[in-house]
Amino acid sequence: MGIGVTAGAVAVGGVATNASASERGASDSSGAADSLVFDPDDYTEVTESIADAAGDKHTVVYRFYKPRDYVTNPSDSTHQSLVVSVPVKIDGKAVDASRAPVVFANSVGAYMPSSVAKATGVGQNELEMTGMAAPGGGGSASGAPGGAPAGGTSAGGPSGGTGAVNGMVNLAKLAVVAGYVAVEPGARGRSLTDSSGAYYGTAPAAIVDLKAAVRYVRFNRGRIPGDTDRIVSTGTSAGGALSALLGASGDSPLYDRYLEEAGAAPASDAVFATATWCPITDLEHADGAYEWIWGTNATQSTGKTVDQTVSKALRTQFAEYQAGLRLRGLDGYGPLTARNYDDYLLRTYFQPSATKYLAALSETDRTAYLKKNTFITWSGGRATFAWDDFLTHVGARKKTAPAFDAFDLSAGENNEFGEDTTEARHFTAYSLANDTTGVTGKRLASDIPGLLRLMNPMHHIEERNRNRSRHWWIRLGTSDSDTSPTVSANLAAALDNLGDDVNHEYYWDQGHATNVDPGDFITWVARVCGYRKR
Repeated sequence: MGIGVTAGAVAVGGVATNASASERGASDSSGAADSLVFDPDDYTEVTESIADAAGDKHTVVYRFYKPRDYVTNPSDSTHQSLVVSVPVKIDGKAVDASRAPVVFANSVGAYMPSSVAKATGVGQNELEMTGMAAPGGGGSASGAPGGAPAGGTSAGGPSGGTGAVNGMVNLAKLAVVAGYVAVEPGARGRSLTDSSGAYYGTAPAAIVDLKAAVRYVRFNRGRIPGDTDRIVSTGTSAGGALSALLGASGDSPLYDRYLEEAGAAPASDAVFATATWCPITDLEHADGAYEWIWGTNATQSTGKTVDQTVSKALRTQFAEYQAGLRLRGLDGYGPLTARNYDDYLLRTYFQPSATKYLAALSETDRTAYLKKNTFITWSGGRATFAWDDFLTHVGARKKTAPAFDAFDLSAGENNEFGEDTTEARHFTAYSLANDTTGVTGKRLASDIPGLLRLMNPMHHIEERNRNRSRHWWIRLGTSDSDTSPTVSANLAAALDNLGDDVNHEYYWDQGHATNVDPGDFITWVARVCGYRKR
């Protein structure tokens, strides 16, 4: 059953938002610094050949609004700025994007910084991975450096997609060629340090920046072209986690002091719809979720299984956490537990995913695929297989154990929780207790619980945040061992249980950061936003 809007909140474009915030956002510029007023006449007209979701090229004329700060007190303008792209002609035909959806496309990967400071056109948001060491025992926050797709699975399935950038279809370009408005925000990330060596882009900097950017867009309603009440957030990997967090935490007061310090615009930071690909999220429970599925698979780096004592301990943690969530599966499945999650994934996602993939092949190609992958039974136009055979099919896992809070503090997520001049910190009691770096103390740092709350969409969903998105697009590859499939499945189930509109699928044989149905996504945006081209 859906959640109603209580007194004291108003519905803005289908999103319940804090009344005072939305009222201020709808007012004129007198209540905010002049630097946050968007000038609709300050643009460069760009003509570019852009491929649509099907790969067909189109001549697109669009207005490109150069990088501008989205806060009045930026700690780093190189990253705390955004660009806007508005189509005006596609293949010579005029486009009226004045009421088009706004696709808010973040390019964060690995919780690293991203920047549009050098952008001269749409789709030039840069993910910064320079200078980062190769991942250690725990792997990195996004998997492959630079967000590249993991691909190359044992199944030999394809990876990536049309117009892939950083291993992901460029959603900003797809938005513009579809006639939508694209907003690309930069954001601070975990590798940034100041002159004293202090880290200033670690949690919760990235989500604060994305919220501030949304506030900027909504504050400039009527000045920024497009329907600013129909913002659709997108992101992949760590960016997918941030997109999910942005959608789940709309107008949460937990972020107010950070937004005030940055000088964010006085407006709502709720987004209408949320799209997330392979989100690296629910970090405090991610180690257990990872071991639950990949615990007995050999690792890519060693060809051996991980320490089974560690793996079993983490699997036990997952079972306890999953029971505590009290989630019910989609399509009337019933309670989800560690004991039946394999059956749930097979029935609800993996077998339908394989069926969809095989049905789309020619008879010749399907026969060849089934000959190579004999564990699949193809009967009556439906694929079935056993769980253990599926795990064997995927093959070696990407990360060691623990996958996210590494005992030696080598995981990207450890750096995400760094503080001051401390590069990396533990964020789970289990890894702290088993630390191999000499960290002392029996308790996590006092600020860690609060930071986890700020960085996890599940917390906001559990609290039934009224200002969350109500429309969700969630995708993950079945061969993606950068994370656990239960992470996105739990996200989908939690939202579904609240009555939200959830569109969740897994791509068969796909690795990390892949997108094989971009056209369906573009169509979905129009449908949930109720948009028809003029």
